[in-house]
Amino acid sequence: MTAAAGVVRPARWRPRVVVPFVLVTLLWGSTWLVIRDQLGVVPTSWSVTYRFAIAGTTMLGVALWRKESLRLAPRDIGFVAFLGVGQFALNYNLVYRAELYVTSGLVAVVFALLLVPNAVLAWLFLGRRMSRTFIVGSAVAIAGIVMLFAHEARMASVGSGAVMEGVALTLGAVLFASVANVMQATERGRAIPMTVLLGWAMLGGAAVDSVVAYATSGPPVIEMRIGYVAGLLYLGVLASALAFALYYQLIRDIGPAAAAYTGVLIPVIAMGLSTVFEGYRWSGPAVAGGLLTLVGLIIALSARSPERKSG
Repeated sequence: MTAAAGVVRPARWRPRVVVPFVLVTLLWGSTWLVIRDQLGVVPTSWSVTYRFAIAGTTMLGVALWRKESLRLAPRDIGFVAFLGVGQFALNYNLVYRAELYVTSGLVAVVFALLLVPNAVLAWLFLGRRMSRTFIVGSAVAIAGIVMLFAHEARMASVGSGAVMEGVALTLGAVLFASVANVMQATERGRAIPMTVLLGWAMLGGAAVDSVVAYATSGPPVIEMRIGYVAGLLYLGVLASALAFALYYQLIRDIGPAAAAYTGVLIPVIAMGLSTVFEGYRWSGPAVAGGLLTLVGLIIALSARSPERKSG
């Protein structure tokens, strides 16, 4: 057991860490494919709006069931609003638009770089330095991600300009997500019950999403196709309400950088699903890249203390 920011953190291989780590990885590894199915009839911003309206309502419903107060202290309203706009509006609008240009596998690969800004921002604002073993493992994993990225970029059916536009949109999403990740790990973020924090942040994000959607696409549009509605429920309840609650708790338990390793494994799952549903074909470099990411994960998380307080 180690302490950070005044909170006792469990060992990384205990069920409290391993189970949510695996669940988050599996849930988010599949979302890229579900998101791609959401594109088409419904404008992307409206799909994002519906997703987080469902997720926020679910989280506040859980808070009420747990008899938690839904009221936010005046000083917390701006904090929650800023987190919601960054994580659930800007981040996801960019991700959905990126998938208009490139495959879900490539978006997942680029998003795996979340590890880097999470580590840097945690060092700058939370005083958490990375151990040498963690840095070495991260370097190995990033090398694997680069191999996956290079292969995906070469195999993309769209032109190089479209690939770069999709990558640029995804990198923007990564930065907004990273800021939100570190924000909720601060003392102020920890002071707000997780369900209440997420519920209001998601609804705040959905409100901004709806403004963007109306401004760019006009009145609401809904597709009553069973696959679309089922996808919304999956994304809203499981891949957002449940997954973000688990992921944010992981950040508080093992730190932003270590928790971001879910994103290192997610591309492998996403590309596996892309093989089945999008015709992706694994090459030698792609297999090697996938194996490197796994080796890097094992090295990084074998460190006795991946993240430690500075000073």
